[in-house]
Amino acid sequence: MPIGLKGVSHATRRTVRSNLRAIARAHTCALPRVLVSREKAKAPYTVAEIESYLALVDAQPTESRRMRAIGLICLGAGAGLMGADLRAVRGSDVITRSGGVLVDVAGPKARAVPVLERFHDRLLAAAAYAGDDYLIGGAEPRRKNVTTPLVSALTGGKDLPRLDTRRLRATWLRSCADVIGLKAFMDAAGIYCSQRLGDLVASLPAAPEDKAVALLGGSR
Repeated sequence: MPIGLKGVSHATRRTVRSNLRAIARAHTCALPRVLVSREKAKAPYTVAEIESYLALVDAQPTESRRMRAIGLICLGAGAGLMGADLRAVRGSDVITRSGGVLVDVAGPKARAVPVLERFHDRLLAAAAYAGDDYLIGGAEPRRKNVTTPLVSALTGGKDLPRLDTRRLRATWLRSCADVIGLKAFMDAAGIYCSQRLGDLVASLPAAPEDKAVALLGGSR
C-alpha cells in the first residue's frame, strides 16, 4: 500500500486505484494489479423493523420530536438520504410533483429523489410541520450530530437494533432494486460488479421525472 494512502478509507483507496487505472489506459501504460478490500454494504432493515421504529416514533412525548423522527426515518428509508443531504432538507424541499412525492436535494449532488409510496403521508405531515425549517432539526446545515438525540430516542432495547442512517439508506436501495428488477437483470447479464453498471449507465439519457417516480415506486 503506498505510504500516501495509509489511514484513508477503503472507498478512497478504490477511487484512487480506479483513477490511476484510467490514467494508465489514457497513456497506454500498464500498472500492477492491486487488490483492495471491499467494504460490504450495510444490512437493510426488515419491514417489521421499520414498523417498530415508526411505532416508537408515535410514542414520542412531544409533537416536535415525533415530526423530526418521522423525517429521519422517511428521508432515510423512503428516499435514501444520509449525511449532509439528510441534514440540509427543509420541510419546503418535500414537494408533490410528477405523480408522486419528491425531495429536492441541494448541494454538490443536487437532484430530485422520489419517495417510496408507503412513506408519503408521514413525510408530508412532517414537512408541513417543519415548513421552511430543517426537517430533522437544527439551525444550520453544517451542524453535527443532529441525528444523535433522535436515534437515542428511538432505541428499542435488545429486540430492536440501534437506528443507523446507513442502514436506512440500504433499506431504500434494496427497495428500489427490488422494484426495478435489478437482481433479475444482473443475474441474466452475468454482472456482479457495480463498476460495470456505472460504465453502462454513463451513456444512457436521464429518465423523465414522472417515469422515474413510477419506476422507483414513488407513485401516489
